[in-house]
Amino acid sequence: FYFYSNEGEEPPHVHITGRGGEMKVWLPKMIVEFSYGLSPTEQRKVIKVIQENTSLFMEKWNEFASKKK
Repeated sequence: FYFYSNEGEEPPHVHITGRGGEMKVWLPKMIVEFSYGLSPTEQRKVIKVIQENTSLFMEKWNEFASKKK
């Protein structure tokens, strides 16, 4: 789970890389922007982790975004 610093002013989201694949998920609504190389089961696991930790991801996003300005 990570953020990119060169994406301009995009709304909160998180990138996920692993097991030969990649996802981008918009927060806090859990909308999958894209997913490559991850099985549906792996995607569900990722979404579950994000759902269970949405407040933490949003907190970290806000910290991250405030440092970019």
